[in-house]
Amino acid sequence: MTAKILVSACLMGHAVRYDGAAKPLRHPAIERWRAEGRLVTLCPELSAGMPVPRPPAEIEGGRTGADILSGAGRVVEKTGQDVTEAFRHAAENALALALATNCRFALLIDGSPSCGSGFVYDGSFSGERVKGEGVTAAILRANGVEVFSDREVEMLVERLAGEDDGAA
Repeated sequence: MTAKILVSACLMGHAVRYDGAAKPLRHPAIERWRAEGRLVTLCPELSAGMPVPRPPAEIEGGRTGADILSGAGRVVEKTGQDVTEAFRHAAENALALALATNCRFALLIDGSPSCGSGFVYDGSFSGERVKGEGVTAAILRANGVEVFSDREVEMLVERLAGEDDGAA
């Protein structure tokens, strides 16, 4: 069975980011996976009913998505609005979709309080990064979905080659 990949909608060219923009990821593997029907596209925040555009949000205090899932942190907008529950709901939606569509892998935009897998911003809205993951990346990993960032496409290609007997 061909492995499915949950992918951030912004990476697929959808203008769903907080600022109303997209971050299209151009890579031959993405086009091949699209043609093979492997990609399952989702913006977690939109799935939870958040608007586009919306104020930027960060995880407070240098915490990570795992902290949010355990109740030990908050996601706040630059305006000060607490959006923790929306981000938790977004993560739960992403997990439900991944499980329903047999996505064993995810390719997510790094830095996002939802999708970040290598880093997130520290909650000060100053551009400072901290090592860690967003809420969606955390819940996916906790449930056995292998998460790759937009900078790790080649790693995902190699991983899929092992899964698909070279058909990735």
